[in-house]
Amino acid sequence: MPSSIEIPLSIALGIGLAAATGFRIFLPLLVAGVAANAGVIPLHDSFQWLASTAALLTLGTAALVEALAYYVPGVDHLLDLLATPAAMAAGIIISASVMADIPSQIMWPVAIIAGGGIAGLTKGSAALLRAKTGVATGGLGNPVISTGETIGAVALSLLAIALPFIALLAVLTLVIWAARKAGRRLFRRPRPG
Repeated sequence: MPSSIEIPLSIALGIGLAAATGFRIFLPLLVAGVAANAGVIPLHDSFQWLASTAALLTLGTAALVEALAYYVPGVDHLLDLLATPAAMAAGIIISASVMADIPSQIMWPVAIIAGGGIAGLTKGSAALLRAKTGVATGGLGNPVISTGETIGAVALSLLAIALPFIALLAVLTLVIWAARKAGRRLFRRPRPG
């Protein structure tokens, strides 16, 4: 039976890692797999494969290809379109994988709603930022955004593993900021012309 702190800790870890999949799909899975392989974080029995050598090699290759593809003009925008559902799926998988001692009837709803939801929100926000930057800079600013997303994926993954509650707080702060920003845009009054 998990202790009273283990359940919220696992959920915070899962949500932090899921949010990171919105920046890069494979990097957080790779970081979690390496951490599990090293014994730093536990994995749910159904997800032990994530720490296997074959999975780590595959995820490492996929993470490298994904990160490099975002530097190719045009491909980055195509990836943003295709990656949103994939990020949500990865968010569900990664959040469920680290909820090692949580009963399935709690784990799956939390993974689907919180993990998939936050991954989709992070991915959507990043894609919107890339689109705005692309328009404002003629695409020249997109490599900067790509670099920031890759660094963000690694940093948020490591923060989620080291300090899950701090990572959850950072994710919640990001969500509130994005919601306020979106709300201001939606409800802005047109200027009299």
